[in-house]
Amino acid sequence: MHGETDTRQQILQAALKWFARKGYAGTSVSDIVTTARVSRPVLYYYFGSKAGLYRALVDWAAEERLRLMREAVTRATTLAGQLREIAITMFEFACANRELMRLAFATAVAASGEVPEEAECFKKGFKSFLFLEDLIRRGQENGELTRRFDTRALAMGFAGLMHLHVLLHVLKPDQPLDRTVAETLVEVFLHGAAPGRAENHAPKRTNAVRRNGHTSARKKQSE
Repeated sequence: MHGETDTRQQILQAALKWFARKGYAGTSVSDIVTTARVSRPVLYYYFGSKAGLYRALVDWAAEERLRLMREAVTRATTLAGQLREIAITMFEFACANRELMRLAFATAVAASGEVPEEAECFKKGFKSFLFLEDLIRRGQENGELTRRFDTRALAMGFAGLMHLHVLLHVLKPDQPLDRTVAETLVEVFLHGAAPGRAENHAPKRTNAVRRNGHTSARKKQSE
């Protein structure tokens, strides 16, 4: 069983490398099996087809992000703390999985036919957004967020801020994607950027850069 898991992971890693580099249409099964050092029948045994392999990668990314978000909110008791933990966690995930993020963005903007059943691939991914939307709705209900704005609009605003930072990091690896960026993002979202509003909440610069999946300085307790 352990050997089967290793083989499956080997194929996934090889596929990710090629899909991120050449796209779905530009990648051949030969590219993948050569890099993974397996035969075509082995690839088809685990994934059925190249399309099945592509969907497996995108689905795994969606499931892992949702799992990490659920775990992140348990580390804080306030909405501000929970949003901060989500942003930090998503940035950490992006730093550790740059090729996967590149693949996800490429899939999101792909034209019809460029990737297999792109809408199906992102059905699971939407669950992460719904989780965030529900968190913000609860924040509105308990008075931590204003009800002047539509819940979905707020969720889209916060998710958009996170995704833009991740996209910039994918395009330019030297673009910061650390705890300070996450904290600033949350403060701007919650308190705005107008004078006198965000100034009292501005985070101090830290060295907690996460690029290999392991943080060097995480606060033990969020608000």
